[in-house]
Parts: sequence; structure tokens; C-alpha cells
Amino acid sequence: MRLIVTIPAHNEEFTLGNVLDSINTLFKSNNLDGKIVVVDDGSTDKTAQIASSKGAVVLSHPVKLGLAEAFRTEIKTCLEHGADIIIHIDADGQYLPAEIPKLLDEIEKGYSLVLGSRFLGTIEHMPLTKRVGNKLFSKVISNITGLTITDAQTGFRAFTREVAEKIPIISTHTYTQEQVIKCARIYKVKEVPVHFAKREGKSRLIRNPFEYAVKAWITLFRIYRDYKPLSFFGMIGGIPLLVGSLIGVWFSYNHFFMGGVKGHLLLSIFMMLLVLVGIQIILFGFLADMKR
Repeated sequence: MRLIVTIPAHNEEFTLGNVLDSINTLFKSNNLDGKIVVVDDGSTDKTAQIASSKGAVVLSHPVKLGLAEAFRTEIKTCLEHGADIIIHIDADGQYLPAEIPKLLDEIEKGYSLVLGSRFLGTIEHMPLTKRVGNKLFSKVISNITGLTITDAQTGFRAFTREVAEKIPIISTHTYTQEQVIKCARIYKVKEVPVHFAKREGKSRLIRNPFEYAVKAWITLFRIYRDYKPLSFFGMIGGIPLLVGSLIGVWFSYNHFFMGGVKGHLLLSIFMMLLVLVGIQIILFGFLADMKR
């Protein structure tokens, strides 16, 4: 079967060459019918030239469009080049190309999406904010899919041509999780332990821990909104509904046991608004859930 390894890259001239050399060595030593596709996402260094010199098919975005758009370009290009199996790996050398056969073995066993889990394997270094964020993402994805997913954010994954063709990626923020969630509904998904090396140089994804934390929480909310709308809107609508109901209980208690309630017109109006808003938000969740 035709194997294509895809790599998104933005200004990775110092690490990309070694990654490509390792992949080419793997192809030769295992007699694999393989090809490499590098999506140069608006690099301003020699990323594209290095990729081309190592024999990779290079697609260059004129400006940086982000990982999700790069992933869509990868899939489109792989399908055009007749891929039967697609391996996605990062350009920074933190995932080891030598472990690609681990993922391929599970594809051959009948799994359609195989994730290289850092948390099942070994991690040389990962910032605390990223470690906590990844675990939170994985908990959310596990809850949504009903599977035990330890590393929904992994940049090391293998999937079949059928997955590439039938699982469109539409998100601009959560493409890794989106693929896992959609695949889990109709295909077999599995994780394998992989090694995660310490990055040489500064990360291009996490420059500010606070900024990363804010983006992570926004992404978590988006995932719940899109894939668990009833839970998402239920939690939001439940707060004003609960507060309004408690005020209503207070009014009822005073009316029946304390001789009635005088005044408090504004509070009673506020109570009714809270209850109505809460019910309306929860109804939004029901409607969104019906359209999924």
C-alpha cells in the first residue's frame, strides 16, 4: 500500500532536515513504498528548500494560515498522490520517525486512526501549562467519544485513506480533536505509546503560558459547544434557572409560612427573567443537539 508521511512546517530549517533523513532511512530499511509531503506554512527561512532537497513534495502557503489549514492541505495532497495510509508527524523532531512502524502495525490490524500517545510513552520535557492543557483536552474528548483517550492533541498519528476522504476537517482551532471525535463514531481508534523528545530551541506554539491557557480554555468551550451542545447549554442555562428557582422558593416560603411577601417587585421581576433566560438557553441546547 502507498504510504505518505505528511509534515506541517513553519520556519523549521534547523530540525526538518534531520526528520526527513530519518523518514527516508526508514523507507529504505523497511522497503516501504513511501513518499513525503511537506506543507510549508508561510515560512520565511529555508524550510521549503530543505524539504525539496530531501526529495519531499512541497506545498507552500504564501502566508502562515495555521495548523488546521496546513492539515487540510496535507490531506488533499495525499489523496491526490494516491495515499492508502497517511502518517502525520511534526517537523521539530520531538516525535521519532523510527516509531512510525508502531502506528502502521495497528493500521494493518484493522484500526482506522492510530494516535501516538506521549502520555502512554515517555516524555523528556513538556511545560506544565501544556501538560495540564493536554490532559484536560483528552478528558473532554474521552467524555465525548466514550473512549479512553490519553493524548487527543498528539501530532503523531496514522489514518487510512477512507478516513481522509470521509472525515472532513472544518475547524480552524480544534482539528486534532475534531478528527478523533468524528472517527470514534464510525471507525476503530487506538493509541500506542511513543517517545516525545525535548525540543531543541524555543517552541513555536507556546510562547506565552498565559496566552496558551486562555486559548486552551476557549478551545475546550468550543468543543463542548459543537459536540455536546445539550451539556454545554444545559450548564450555562442551569445557573440562572437555579438562582431564579431559589428566589422563587424563598418567595413561596415567605408567602405560605411567614404571612406573605410585601414589596420586592424588582426581585420578583429579576426572578422571572432568570427563570425564562435559563429555560431559553437550555432549549437552545435541545435544538442544537437535534441538529447534530
